[in-house]
Amino acid sequence: MKTSTQKTVLITGGAGFIGSNLCEYFLKADYKVICLDNFSTGHRHNLKDFIENTNFKLIEGDIRNIADCVSAVQGVDYVLHQAALGSVPRSINDPITTNDVNVSGFLNMLTASRDAKVKRFIYAASSSTYGDSVGLPKVEDVIGKPLSPYAITKYVNELYAEIFSKTYGLETIGLRYFNVFGRKQDPKGAYAAVIPKFVMQLMNHESPVINGDGNYSRDFTYIDNVIQMNELAMTSQNTKAVNTVYNTAFGDRNTLNDLVGYLKKYLSEFDSEIANVKIIYGENRAGDIPHSLASIDKAKTMLGYNPKYSLQEGLKEAVSWYWENLK
Repeated sequence: MKTSTQKTVLITGGAGFIGSNLCEYFLKADYKVICLDNFSTGHRHNLKDFIENTNFKLIEGDIRNIADCVSAVQGVDYVLHQAALGSVPRSINDPITTNDVNVSGFLNMLTASRDAKVKRFIYAASSSTYGDSVGLPKVEDVIGKPLSPYAITKYVNELYAEIFSKTYGLETIGLRYFNVFGRKQDPKGAYAAVIPKFVMQLMNHESPVINGDGNYSRDFTYIDNVIQMNELAMTSQNTKAVNTVYNTAFGDRNTLNDLVGYLKKYLSEFDSEIANVKIIYGENRAGDIPHSLASIDKAKTMLGYNPKYSLQEGLKEAVSWYWENLK
């Protein structure tokens, strides 16, 4: 039962990797949580631990349907908008569907949130917005031209959010996620993220394929750092901290070769044969940027962000979770 002080948060894409982790966290923090998901990329098994919780409500619906959005935001204090079609390759293969979900769906959610007088709208932005900008580290107010349809959609999200803040007074905060990984991230499917995909392959003694020579680098960001940023963005009382975007990362970079080395090391503690699995190198992937590294100074200054998990620390946690749940 909702108490008079209990806040309600709507998490779109709540059955997905990041969304389900947010659902779990905010339920434990005594929020009333509504999950809106059409299960196109999310999974029911991600909700199994709290589906019976009286503070949790699941709405099966699609953000491309404005009626579903309007229904979901009723009585909601905050929106954490995670619903999207991720993946650069998917957007290259099917730009129309990516645009429908990521732009039209986003606009539906903004409009519904405005009309429902939602207090604050926090949304998943993307490091892909930096595009062909070569400077490192990436600073929020310096971006390049997008390199994929996906990147275009995530930049358009930022533009729409800014207009809704200025025109309608809706508080918005965009979180530019950098290569998020961790428990519940799906290792299967054509567009699986690199870390869970490599983990699954290594556990099966299959050779992972690295795109390029393995020297491309990324600011890999563990899920608990992302949860921290969402909570800070949602609850911050600093009026100067809203209506803007923040890098959501650890603030360090590792090459893909580094990544595979760590994975083999940590997985070998469970199965020593994994240390001997060979790595295969393939072609560079279209739309990929060579290097990614975030400046997190703005988030630290404005929101008090203090990420606890480096790549190595996050991988140890993630590898243990995958071994327990997928082996």
